[in-house]
Amino acid sequence: MALHLVKLCVGADSIDDLNEWVSRKALTAIAAGLEPHSFHTTRMVPKRVEELLDGGSLYWVIKGQVQARQSLMDIRSFTDTDGIGRCNLILAPQVVETTYQPRRAFQGWRYLQPSEAPRDLAALGAGAAELPLDLRRELAELGLL
Repeated sequence: MALHLVKLCVGADSIDDLNEWVSRKALTAIAAGLEPHSFHTTRMVPKRVEELLDGGSLYWVIKGQVQARQSLMDIRSFTDTDGIGRCNLILAPQVVETTYQPRRAFQGWRYLQPSEAPRDLAALGAGAAELPLDLRRELAELGLL
């Protein structure tokens, strides 16, 4: 059964910012002759790797709301130049918009059970994606979206 991660998307003010970052990473990888995956480096290495790689995603919190996700493709541990253990979360190049889900600030990442994960916005039908962002946020805070 899949397990997910949730993490603050530091430095991004919108899904557009996240998409721009992912596109930049993909173009850099392609120019280097690599697959167009993006990655996120984190200090803490997840212990439940098999569950995460069984269809899990990294859900991004932007401006206090989970707003998007990227599928986890791999988790690679390494030791940096200072001798500190870290890992790269290898992410699919597609950013999938989700329904908004309020999240308080936290450090690092947290596990996210599938039953607690927000739904993909596309699963609600074409009209959901057309709603203004402020209205989506307000509906999510009311528990209606």
